Amino acid sequence: MLQPTDVDWTDPECPVARTTDLVGDKWTLLIIRDSLDGKRRFSEFEKSLGVAKNILSDRLRLLVDRGILTRIPNPRGTRSEYELTDAGRDLFTLILSLRQWGERNAFGPDERHSVLIDTSTGQPVPQLHPFGSGGKELDPQEAQVVKVGQQLP
Repeated sequence: MLQPTDVDWTDPECPVARTTDLVGDKWTLLIIRDSLDGKRRFSEFEKSLGVAKNILSDRLRLLVDRGILTRIPNPRGTRSEYELTDAGRDLFTLILSLRQWGERNAFGPDERHSVLIDTSTGQPVPQLHPFGSGGKELDPQEAQVVKVGQQLP
């Protein structure tokens, strides 16, 4: 678990700010995406991302330090592997949300792009939608940020 003193938080009380402080860099998010897709070795990340070795090395170290990846040393002392921790796997929803936003907003109507499928059905993963405690889809205007322990309006 990350200690509050381990990071210079942009906004210490905001979960969105803390999350972006931890994983908001594009290379970091793409490493997490690739990890969710089964990549585990430095060379696999490097080939997939086309990122400079020093940047990749730095981001992998940060992800390990932040408890998102764990480094698994090779018994022979060469070519470690990286595996998502529970906290790292918990980022699946974030990556899926970014993917689905991109499918809707980052491509033209006839532009080709990848799609995430449910391997049990072969169908695209359904769109994520937030639901309120009453069970109906939640609109942004129906949600409000309050501090923990603060009275609800």
